[in-house]
Amino acid sequence: MQSSSVYPTAYFIMKMNFYNEMAVRIQKRWRGYYVRKYIHNYYALKKYLEAIALNNELVRKELEEFAEMKEKEERKKALEREKRKKDYLAQKMHYLLSTVQIAGIYNSPYRKSPDPMELELRKAKPLRPKKKKVKKDAVNLHWNAYSDLFGFQREPALPPIGRQKPQGPFRDPVEVLQQRYKPLEPSVQVAASNVSLELAREKIKQEEWRNRVHDEVFLPFSGHRVDKYVPSIQTASKYGQSSYGLKHFREEHPEKWITNKDFLTVLPSIPLFAKFGQAYSRAGAVV
Repeated sequence: MQSSSVYPTAYFIMKMNFYNEMAVRIQKRWRGYYVRKYIHNYYALKKYLEAIALNNELVRKELEEFAEMKEKEERKKALEREKRKKDYLAQKMHYLLSTVQIAGIYNSPYRKSPDPMELELRKAKPLRPKKKKVKKDAVNLHWNAYSDLFGFQREPALPPIGRQKPQGPFRDPVEVLQQRYKPLEPSVQVAASNVSLELAREKIKQEEWRNRVHDEVFLPFSGHRVDKYVPSIQTASKYGQSSYGLKHFREEHPEKWITNKDFLTVLPSIPLFAKFGQAYSRAGAVV
């Protein structure tokens, strides 16, 4: 019995192992086929890489052309700067040009032909000194014409002389003026008031008067005296106490009335107040 039960179990296990191995082979073949055809397609990848290489070649060619163009522009700008520099030097050194009587330093008699700088000096014009701009307000201020008491016109004042900055280790005039006209910064002793102590004492007194409960000074029990009660004017008056505010709130003078009609109210009456003593609650009590 025991040997017969073991045989079918071993046969079943061997059979399942065989099926699993065959399933693994089938799945391996199918996965390889699917990956080669749809995921890692060799021909599609080759075509993609060829397109990238062609695109890189075009971009490299355009970059070379752009670099060559930029280099030409830089060379052109450098030549223009050099030419402007030579023109400026020729204008600045125009006084070294040769004359009919005396040859210049660039036109030596020991040379067969003059120096190229000599030709540049002949083409250039002499450099003119720059004119300093004078403010119109300053000119108008100094050129204002004033008339004397007799009405005669006086001669206008001369315009201001354009002064240059003096040579030497001097400070900037703007900085000197800022230091000269800077606001006063007094010390604590100078800034303090002469009566600051009295003002502080007065302020302390005002604070004490504001914070205390009553104005009467506290008296000790030994020296305390009882003041006589002073009745109010209304209760102690011989004419009696006024009934205004106790019995009525409005004074009426019928002798001053123009008509017999009563006082007309501006606002309409409130209906809820008119029902006082007439309406009843649910419990039967009067509202």
